[in-house]
Amino acid sequence: MDFKKIGFIGLGLIGGSMAKTIKRIYPETELIATSGHLSTITAAFEDHTISNDTLLAMKDFSDCDIIFLCCPVQKNIEYIKELKPFLKKGCILSDVGSVKGDIHESITALDLESFFIGGHPMAGSEKTGYQAATAYLLENAYYILTPTAKTDTAVLHAFRDYIASLGSVPMIMDAKTHDHATASISHLPHIIAASLVNLIRETDDENETMKTIAAGGFKDITRIASSSPVMWQHICASNREQILTLIDCYTEELNTMRSLIAEKKETEIYDFFSHAKDYRDSITITSSGPLRKVFECYCDLIDEAGGIATIATILASNNISIKNIGIIHNREFENGVLRIELYEEEALNCAIALLRKYHYTVYER
Repeated sequence: MDFKKIGFIGLGLIGGSMAKTIKRIYPETELIATSGHLSTITAAFEDHTISNDTLLAMKDFSDCDIIFLCCPVQKNIEYIKELKPFLKKGCILSDVGSVKGDIHESITALDLESFFIGGHPMAGSEKTGYQAATAYLLENAYYILTPTAKTDTAVLHAFRDYIASLGSVPMIMDAKTHDHATASISHLPHIIAASLVNLIRETDDENETMKTIAAGGFKDITRIASSSPVMWQHICASNREQILTLIDCYTEELNTMRSLIAEKKETEIYDFFSHAKDYRDSITITSSGPLRKVFECYCDLIDEAGGIATIATILASNNISIKNIGIIHNREFENGVLRIELYEEEALNCAIALLRKYHYTVYER
């Protein structure tokens, strides 16, 4: 399928990065967008990502081949209702939200199932807004697609192939499976991180001792608590049942650990941490744990033959030893597609300076 014109409703971190990626790979594609802020549209127009320099009405998207909904979940649902009269035959309507249940229900109620393919690019960071968007954010990131019962197979495959052409790794699953998985590995961790931050905020002394000495472990565990409160308000409202179930499961796990500590069951306490360590270490591209100092950086990298080898050669030729290197596929809160771990801080600083000298975009932790 030939997608000549693509529209974006919402142009923040994800929408903006998708638009920049499409413009980089398909420069002839016409991109239009609207947003809650004219300044966002102005910035995207001035850097030649989109063709319009004013805010648009829903009717202005009537000739789009794809429309990406890139606002918070509940806001996307509102826009769908407004878009319905203007969707042309064959248009693919998709979203980029991390919750799929509510939007699929709304699509069914509006009889738009043949138009809709849900989407969730697992890329991003705690930073928000178009100013944080990059043309490489989607590179090698998992991109989950959730078709409806009425999605045409040929259309789904064409859209999957298009997403893959943007550098992402598409995965197809149903909405319920998606929501349970993301509640487990994304939504619950964010709630835990925010809860831990609030616990320290509420129990710190008047001299802010805990805030002052907070370092490595605490900052690593709670980094994602800096994400958009509006986004997480919408996520908790949209994926309520799955999140509540997992909070209950997590509470049971904490209570179990509390009992082991209270009863001084040292063998069981060891097993608790040992099992967690073994499973955590089995996850691809990991450090040895969040409480250990890790010297790592993240680097944008185009998916092309020899890309990693080139970076490895640059570092090796400057006597910098790499401890671990690999592609990040689930990048929801990691900047950069390539993770590089060094043995010591001095090597890390040298590697960052060197790669930037060679015009790589490098993100520090």
